[in-house]
Amino acid sequence: MALETWLAFFVACWVISLSPGAGAIASMSSGLQYGFWRGYWNALGLQIGLALQIAIVAAGVGALLATSALAFSLIKWFGVIYLVWLAIAQWRAVPSDLSVGSAERPIGRPLTLVLRGFLVNVSNPKAVVFMLAVLPQFIHPQEPLLAQYLIMGVTMISVDLIVMAGYTGLASRVLRALRTPRQQRVMNRTFASLFVLAAGLLATVRRAAA
Repeated sequence: MALETWLAFFVACWVISLSPGAGAIASMSSGLQYGFWRGYWNALGLQIGLALQIAIVAAGVGALLATSALAFSLIKWFGVIYLVWLAIAQWRAVPSDLSVGSAERPIGRPLTLVLRGFLVNVSNPKAVVFMLAVLPQFIHPQEPLLAQYLIMGVTMISVDLIVMAGYTGLASRVLRALRTPRQQRVMNRTFASLFVLAAGLLATVRRAAA
């Protein structure tokens, strides 16, 4: 892959990652609930989902998803239901009283957070179709395809890890200012509303006409 092509893709990765979406909401929610180091497991799950999506596009399966209305709808509605489920869990999350200076926080299991992030990314068919449209623009057919997809995958995941670290860390720092259960309850319900909004936006997504 030529340097100028990689640089153009590198810039595109930043634009894509910084755009607020379900992944960013999930990262901030995890940072708010569990702090940075524990909440960052969610970001690792997001990257596993992203790697799978890139592999799907590289294998050509993404073309099937783009042309199959049934496959697209099944994945889309699974994503909608999952985001609504996350919203309900966030709404019902029990706040901790940190007003006395206690450092206690809810303990999230790393594997659970990884799975949560993975499902958020992998259940978005729009992302696969989007990458199917974007990634080939940076591919040189005369060069080995696997090496190019590996370079793009590593670049995209690295950038997204940095961006999601920012989202997670920002929310984690906000947590320090939320000392009372009432303040935390308001924030939990704010994120629950954002998950519902993300679900609503995903529900409106339509497969592009072939």
